[in-house]
Amino acid sequence: MSRPLLDAIKRYTERQGGTSPWFTAIEDVVIMRADLPHQSQVLFRPSLCVVAQGAKWSAFGGRRYEYGPGQALVVSVEMPAFSRVVQASPDEPFLGIAIGLDPKLLGQVMEELPTPVRPSPGVARGVFVTHYDGPLSDCVLRLVRLLDTPEAIPHVAPLIKREIAYWLLIGPHAADVAKVTFGDSGTRRVLGAVQTLRAHFAEPMRIDELASMAQLSPSAFHRHFKALTSMTPLQYQKQLRLLEARHLLLAGQANAETAAYRVGYESPSQFSREYARMFGAPPRRDAVALRSGDGSSN
Repeated sequence: MSRPLLDAIKRYTERQGGTSPWFTAIEDVVIMRADLPHQSQVLFRPSLCVVAQGAKWSAFGGRRYEYGPGQALVVSVEMPAFSRVVQASPDEPFLGIAIGLDPKLLGQVMEELPTPVRPSPGVARGVFVTHYDGPLSDCVLRLVRLLDTPEAIPHVAPLIKREIAYWLLIGPHAADVAKVTFGDSGTRRVLGAVQTLRAHFAEPMRIDELASMAQLSPSAFHRHFKALTSMTPLQYQKQLRLLEARHLLLAGQANAETAAYRVGYESPSQFSREYARMFGAPPRRDAVALRSGDGSSN
């Protein structure tokens, strides 16, 4: 665990108004604090999620990843997940930082390495836990400290993010990062199908069409998709739909029935059942609880 990083994040959170998470002045850098354990359902984007204090787990489909001080969750594919802070108190709050990873930047850095990174064999993994220490920890600390000099952010932050990409690509999980970022043509085609499903999650899904896009048989596509995201295409689509519906309800942009149709459900009753199964309460009750700050699952 990096004590300077812990102190820097803690000082930042103590100066802020409002509540966690804080979207900082550095693009795609978010700082988090929790004084008590809690659970949330989120859409992860490609990111390096560092824990400075406390502990949490994130579950993608049926696979759960636990990480604590000195560890980071690396997510290389946009996907929904359940996360729970399991170690936090007012005296020792959970403190963390999420740093967005730009696949294009990772690809550029990888092409410039003197020794090419060999992508890991087999099917790509979209998530893994790694230790951050040494130069990588120093990069994260410098990003947090950079928030104290906002005039320097446009000039320095891109350089630090580039350095983070470098350390990830020569670190112990470089082969996994390379597999997703710059892997074989088959992996890239599956990633393209994942992105298509992400962009059109409200539309009816046809596995045959997605598999054809990836130039795989339906069974092979299903296997690669699940290895990459830890869930089936149907689970992925369903969680995206329900997360978007929850957003619409919380923002007051739709009632339960309208939200159901907008995210692609044909049956409001089926929507309500699956919503309650995912979030622990029917849509209307869940939205009221969230607005009042009493949502136990958030």
